[in-house]
Amino acid sequence: MPPVTYEQASTKEVQASAAGGCAENLEPLMSRPLARVALAVGAVVATLGMSACGGDSPAATGAAPAQVRLGYFPNVTHATAIVAEKEGFFGKHLRATKLKVSRFNAGPAAMEALKSGAIDATYVGPGPVTNAYINSGGKALTVVAGAATGGTSLVVDPSIKSAADLKGKKVSTPQLGNTQDISLRYWLKQHGLKTDLQGGGDVNILPQANAQIVDAFKQKLIAGAWVPEPYATRLVEAGGTVLVDERDLWPDKKFAITVLAVRTDFLAAHPETVKALLSGDLDAADFIAKNPAKAQKDVGDLIATISGKPLKPAVIAAAWRQLEFTVDPVPSSLLTGARHAYEVGVLKEEPKLDGLIDLTLLNQLLKERGKPEIAP
Repeated sequence: MPPVTYEQASTKEVQASAAGGCAENLEPLMSRPLARVALAVGAVVATLGMSACGGDSPAATGAAPAQVRLGYFPNVTHATAIVAEKEGFFGKHLRATKLKVSRFNAGPAAMEALKSGAIDATYVGPGPVTNAYINSGGKALTVVAGAATGGTSLVVDPSIKSAADLKGKKVSTPQLGNTQDISLRYWLKQHGLKTDLQGGGDVNILPQANAQIVDAFKQKLIAGAWVPEPYATRLVEAGGTVLVDERDLWPDKKFAITVLAVRTDFLAAHPETVKALLSGDLDAADFIAKNPAKAQKDVGDLIATISGKPLKPAVIAAAWRQLEFTVDPVPSSLLTGARHAYEVGVLKEEPKLDGLIDLTLLNQLLKERGKPEIAP
């Protein structure tokens, strides 16, 4: 099996990428305190530009690249990516191509890394995907598969019984403009509560890293948070109550929470490498369905390694029940989510998503495996 490196994009690497270079000497994520990781992720948003690292342009020969740089988050909602890495499914299909992993706290940071060329593909929520796609004129990325639906909730202090009770309170999301941030702002707007992107308005929205959100909630510094799993379950364990299960807001309770997005120029230059990633993704989805206990352990081990705070198996299992792991990106939910982003001011122009999703390679693999293809 080819080597797999475990890395987190540093501020230095990000700045080099924005300037047109690609710094390669990264510190292993395991050696960094969580606070440093959060600062590095935050720096991504502040420093990344639109230039791409050399070597992966559409003019490439089509030969397999020496490495593929993949991002994902240490969340239960990204279980497919975690399992595919830990069980060796990516390595099995990539063969001689080395997998280089970077981990992020939230989608906007991952999207900036993708647009700059610091990574080639990433698992990410739909909000940042559609934002990056629109802001790049439809050129930056392509969604090639889904990974999960469901798995996000607004968890609040038990004293909060309705949206009106949040007026004048602080509520957290993982990052400004990420999928949960958009969901919270839109839900508040539906209930007549105003927010702005600077943290003002009727409800003060405070972006924080997921682990910091849990600590802030325990210290009663925030009234609640709209977060992905397992952090929603952790907030409940810390004494919170679920005010909104986001599944209840969508038709048939289905909305994409995690999709696989690839840099469009990388997809054009290396379709077989993307197909290898998708093969690993499909293997992981099968594994999750057949071996949920081992898949949950893989996710729990990864979160424990990164945060230094192991989760109880019962917490992982409870979070797991809030999700469906599927390669279907639920395309209609991406467009609806983009419209929500526009209505709350995260997107500055009306969303047009023609060309965002290309399921050609995924459907080829599904057909080869005798599984139903997914309608675009």
